[in-house]
Amino acid sequence: MGLFGGKGSGPLEGKTIIVTGCASGIGAETTALLQSKGAKVIGVDRNPADNADAFYKADLSDPESIQDLVGKLPDGANGLANIAGLPPTAPPELVIRVNLLGLQMLTTGLVPKLADGASIANLASLAGFAWAQSLEQIKAAATLSFDTVGAFIDEQGITRESGRSYFFSKEALIVWTLKNRWTWRDRNIRMNCVSPGPVETPILKDFIETLGERAEEDMKIMDRPGRPEDVAPVISFLMSDESAWFRGANLTVDGGMSSHILEQANGL
Repeated sequence: MGLFGGKGSGPLEGKTIIVTGCASGIGAETTALLQSKGAKVIGVDRNPADNADAFYKADLSDPESIQDLVGKLPDGANGLANIAGLPPTAPPELVIRVNLLGLQMLTTGLVPKLADGASIANLASLAGFAWAQSLEQIKAAATLSFDTVGAFIDEQGITRESGRSYFFSKEALIVWTLKNRWTWRDRNIRMNCVSPGPVETPILKDFIETLGERAEEDMKIMDRPGRPEDVAPVISFLMSDESAWFRGANLTVDGGMSSHILEQANGL
């Protein structure tokens, strides 16, 4: 029986899952899918939403708002799907605050309140695929905080140009997920991430606007852009007991684009 009582009718029956970014796009689709599989969903978003079993409004760019949210969320959730995020057209500092620092603060704050055996899934991106080429920048961000992010992006030259602030936020998120694969293993809490390619959501136009010809070329290679319903099942899988032996994985749901990049990079 979940935190809200009642009984589900699917593979996630009895589980309670927190979904950030529940109001639209992948977050909304994931919320609906989890519910259809028997889960009770606690939705979090900066915009009002009525699609979850319970809803909390929060601003993931604001540490005080995150701290307040952590205090209000109930104990015993079985999963946390970190889906909320900002596109590359947003100011660089805000992108990193929400996509990286806010996600990290919420996750580490909630871990003590999660049930043993809980699953954490972070929505990364194909934009973070080349994280190994940015190791020095990522290592420099190891002690990054809300107070120092402005100075950090100035020192590192992380701007909005070519979507760099967004790419960096997802690169660092993939590495953070990988590094924390066993951090909470004593409680059997696992963390993985999902990296979609271009997806037809309200922010797809922001990617095309930022990346220009680069985005257009990618879209020509793919048979079609992704859809929220392509991504939500992967997140749902990570919330289920069937994913129990995944730790620190980055699941690429990108229509084969990451394989294309690897093939080209290695002269295959």
